[in-house]
Amino acid sequence: MGRRSAQAEGPRASFSQLLPYLSEHKAVLSVVVVLSVLGAAASLAQPLLVSQVITLVEAGDPLNNIVTALVALVVVSALISGYQHYLLQRTGEGVVLSSRRRLIGRMLNLPISQFDARRTGDLVSRVSSDTTLLRAVLTQGAVEAIGGSLTFIGAIIAMLIIDPVLLGLTVLVIAVSVVTVVLLSRRIRTASLAAQTKVGDLAASVERAISAVRTVRAANATAREIAVVEKDAEGAWQMGIKVAKVSALVVPIAGIALQVSLLVVLGVGGFRVAAESITIADLVSFILFLFMMIMPLGQFFGAITSVNSALGALGRIQEIIDLPSEDQFDRDIAPLAIVVGAANARVNPDAPAISFEDVRFHYTPTVLATTDAATGEQLATVDPGADAITSAAAPAPQTPVLRGVSFSAPRGLRTALVGPSGAGKSTILALIERFYDADSGVVRLGGLDIRSLDRTDLRAQIGYVEQDAPVLAGSLRDNLTLATPDATDEQCVAVLHAVNLGEVLDRDPAGLGAAVGEDGVKLSGGERQRLAIARALLAAPPILLLDESTSSLDGMNEQLMREAIDAVAVDRTLIVIAHRLSTVVDSDQIVVLDHGEVVGTGTHSELVLSTPLYRDLAKHQLLV
Repeated sequence: MGRRSAQAEGPRASFSQLLPYLSEHKAVLSVVVVLSVLGAAASLAQPLLVSQVITLVEAGDPLNNIVTALVALVVVSALISGYQHYLLQRTGEGVVLSSRRRLIGRMLNLPISQFDARRTGDLVSRVSSDTTLLRAVLTQGAVEAIGGSLTFIGAIIAMLIIDPVLLGLTVLVIAVSVVTVVLLSRRIRTASLAAQTKVGDLAASVERAISAVRTVRAANATAREIAVVEKDAEGAWQMGIKVAKVSALVVPIAGIALQVSLLVVLGVGGFRVAAESITIADLVSFILFLFMMIMPLGQFFGAITSVNSALGALGRIQEIIDLPSEDQFDRDIAPLAIVVGAANARVNPDAPAISFEDVRFHYTPTVLATTDAATGEQLATVDPGADAITSAAAPAPQTPVLRGVSFSAPRGLRTALVGPSGAGKSTILALIERFYDADSGVVRLGGLDIRSLDRTDLRAQIGYVEQDAPVLAGSLRDNLTLATPDATDEQCVAVLHAVNLGEVLDRDPAGLGAAVGEDGVKLSGGERQRLAIARALLAAPPILLLDESTSSLDGMNEQLMREAIDAVAVDRTLIVIAHRLSTVVDSDQIVVLDHGEVVGTGTHSELVLSTPLYRDLAKHQLLV
């Protein structure tokens, strides 16, 4: 894989980007801050009462209610701390939920080109793993540090009043530890980002191996796949160790600062007590305030670690959120031409259902901000159109897929697209669905440029059956009603029988509620394809796009499928892709494509005479 030596930083977020997630819970956080203030006041009052207890004991005076007040302060402080902890945990879960909602909402609206170039496992890791780290901002001291800072300031003021000399020595020790932590904070964020990137790599490898587990087993490649996944697991482990090493430098600093400060206070304070500069009660009180000052300092150090880890994860989250959605630039494509509601579109009744006018298209490589987590070097990008891995230092080649394609699909008729693999047939369907937009030329629906139509309205007019016939994990009903959630059970059962899937209903007592398994693993290839077609037929849109929709079917099921499609095709426009010409010879129109160009249009009999490529295809399939 090509690399360049120039260092490139991975995605990073600033603290200001974290604030919107926190501001959504500002009411609860305000309560937490108030509790922090009350807790700080309760804590700061305790050394003062202890000092009075010592003074009264030395003087032989009665304690009266001071001990009771001291115990009450301890209990109140504990109750405040417990409730505050609960609120922070609950709010932390709320931050995780809102970040996941935001990320999922953006992710599922990304342009298809982003999914062409990104790994599924890495995207899943950003939703499941990266978002979890945001919880640490609240639960590991960031907000608690607000109350801690009040305790810290109050303790310093009290210590200043008791003995400025001891305070000066204490502050000197603590200042050194604070500077050290600040210098380490950048390394913590970098190491955390690298660790999350490696976790994403591991998730992608696991998803890849599990999704193809049958192919891997059949190829006796289990050991090799295990080695690949273990290598990524080891990479994640190494980055985790790196985070642990950096964090290990931070965690002891608070303890060292406390120990050194305590030794200094005991040594110098004991001398000052002997010199009668301060009393024993003052020294004890000063030591208690010292502990109260060091505890918030530990929270501060923990907050730095958790916030930097969260900002590293938030950078990966924001990288996706900052990507444009597929319709973000529609207003730039067709200003002032957005049609509200397809039913209100100004469709020309005499215009073809679908028409292509000199359409040119190539798959533009998606430039990803991908870096090596260990070295920081920018990695190569993948050009989905060129099917090649290219160096990040050089622009990827732009491979033309469609070269001036022009044809029309008449309304209510069947148009077939045929040609060798790589001719651009599936790309044409993808352009009709607006998974991509043409580089030049126009794709029209009923005479209207499809770029001037709302994507939701456009797709509501079109049923699309993909070549690989994907099936979603869930039940038969879930898959059938994906586009028609209000469909009745009777309609679902009828369409299943229409595509010869009645036996699938009969073999499971759950009927429409029968689980199909991950990726439809409980169905055969032909059943998955028929289920995908049934989903499109149930929606009954005016235009049907079928990409190799009968490629996995045997002769009997193919004939039944053709009859079902013929029945639903009445008064509908069909655009069908097929390699087996026998399935499309009776089409009203056949468009022959080769290397992204239309080389012939007509009926079967016309093309046999006029188009050499079609004649060769027909000969090879014994149709002439």
